[in-house]
Amino acid sequence: MNSLFSVKGQVVVITGAGGALAGSVARHLAAEGAIPVLLGRNLEKLEAVASAIRSATPEAVCLPLSADVLDRQALESVRARVLQEYGRIDALINGAGGNMPGATISPEKTFFDLDPAAFREVLDLNLTGTVLPTMVFGEPMNAASRGSIVNFSSVSATRALTRVIGYSAAKSGVENFTRWLSVDLAKKSSGGIRVNAVMPGFFLGDQNRALLTNSDGSLTDRGNTIIRQTPFGRFGEAAELHGAFQYLLSPASSFVTGTVVVVDGGFSAFSGV
Repeated sequence: MNSLFSVKGQVVVITGAGGALAGSVARHLAAEGAIPVLLGRNLEKLEAVASAIRSATPEAVCLPLSADVLDRQALESVRARVLQEYGRIDALINGAGGNMPGATISPEKTFFDLDPAAFREVLDLNLTGTVLPTMVFGEPMNAASRGSIVNFSSVSATRALTRVIGYSAAKSGVENFTRWLSVDLAKKSSGGIRVNAVMPGFFLGDQNRALLTNSDGSLTDRGNTIIRQTPFGRFGEAAELHGAFQYLLSPASSFVTGTVVVVDGGFSAFSGV
């Protein structure tokens, strides 16, 4: 069996695992033999992901645990439980994130209507909510001088998308943090720890469905604009992220760090003309 892309036996902490994309990645990794630790605030959603994992792959092992990515004490309690259960942490996927209305600029408003409190909250959730789990779950990797950390970026990190000012700023920060930490940990672990990111394009989920589609399933104006600027002419499917994450966790990417793998159907490459 070719082990180049194997993640079998890896203990992978996944924040935001109750969400559509991170949850789908968790299900895939479990099917590939990894041991996903499902982390999020809503235990009911995590249990649903765990149930789906066990139904699809009866021999799979997973551990759903509730914690807020902005609560360091709760994260440290999860770390202690994981180390007690498995003795190590091999990888971390920072999938927690999201947006909120006050940190967006709707068409009838201007930048000057931005809610600073909501802006800070979105920055905290997406950026600090990536940094804190990395500090906590990256520590055992640092002690062992091996591991892989994969962050969720966004196409809004590098392109000026209208409306999503808070989310864009946060994800830009996540990309910068990815590059900074990749250099720092590579030097201090003699190349044993890799830090990368995956940049999804537009995937329909609970958070953006109402923004991109109407109640009858047709596209909104914004949805149509996105599809016109996506050379593949469609939204992505969650399963189309699986390969990027498996690659970045597997030995296949042993000399890859500080990179952002783009999975967006060509959106970032297209000028729109």
